[in-house]
Amino acid sequence: MRVGLLGAGRIGSLHGSTLAANPCVERVVVGDMDAERAEALAGKLGGEHGTIEEVVRSEPDAVVIAASTSAHAGLIRDAVDAGIPAFCEKPVALGYEETLEIVNKVESRGAVLQIGFQRRFDAGYVEAKRLIDGGALGTLYSLRLATHDPEPPHEGYIPTSGGIFRDLHIHDFDILRWLVGGEVEEVYAVGSVREFDVFSKYGDVDTAAALITMEDDVVAVLTGGRHDPLGYDVRAEVFGSGDSVAVGLDGRTPLRSVEQGVSLPEEPYPNFQVRFEDAYRAELRHFLRLARGEAENPCTARDALEALRVAMAADLSLAERRPVRLSEVG
Repeated sequence: MRVGLLGAGRIGSLHGSTLAANPCVERVVVGDMDAERAEALAGKLGGEHGTIEEVVRSEPDAVVIAASTSAHAGLIRDAVDAGIPAFCEKPVALGYEETLEIVNKVESRGAVLQIGFQRRFDAGYVEAKRLIDGGALGTLYSLRLATHDPEPPHEGYIPTSGGIFRDLHIHDFDILRWLVGGEVEEVYAVGSVREFDVFSKYGDVDTAAALITMEDDVVAVLTGGRHDPLGYDVRAEVFGSGDSVAVGLDGRTPLRSVEQGVSLPEEPYPNFQVRFEDAYRAELRHFLRLARGEAENPCTARDALEALRVAMAADLSLAERRPVRLSEVG
């Protein structure tokens, strides 16, 4: 396969290395607004390079969209119009109306678009999903979700991020829907600025929590924030009548127990790239099979839209200090 990589930044470089190492990929063609950056990454990968427009016009077998968030919607449209199977990092778009327009376009054309929610391919989450679906947990009672970044983003990123719920916690909203196998009914969200005043400047928060009720009455509690001094912390705990399980609780979890006899974590996860390295490889392997017509779509544009609706409900709840039903959004 000849795969176009649209975007040569941090996540683009990660995906580029994964693609270049896949035996199904003969050549990676790198496109970026920064010609020097595209050339440098292509040289590292042993591939070709050009502008993003040139890469799309070259009719690759598939494209991986890893450009800036503001470019996602336009690049998805280009791929759909060209009939090229596409993988796109979240989000499809920051706004609901544009996201809905893209979803309708993809579905009406029967286009191939896989969204990058890599937690669905993490071994721990996959095992939790297997246990839930297989009935090993019995009646599902509740979930606890946590996502804590090691360091806050630079100031230039904050006003374009969409806020903590659309940026950081969108992954939690997606994995909650996926694990439970149902939709969110109501969200009650809170947040505050505890350490980094720059978030207040843009109407955002650095610390957040949410109480979420699913349509089948399963409840979930979410906590998170922009700073964890020990490292990158992503976990899920699932409680049922037959068993209780945890995802992300291992020797590298950046959480220090104060109980006697419990050892400290060794080499805590420093960032999302390390924590989900295997998951990123797995999701792109699946995408290449999807692009060849050998697999079903594991994460559709519609899934991205539903996760965005939960984030929008959380934003509204935070702003109005009240529970918000999903029926109020979109």
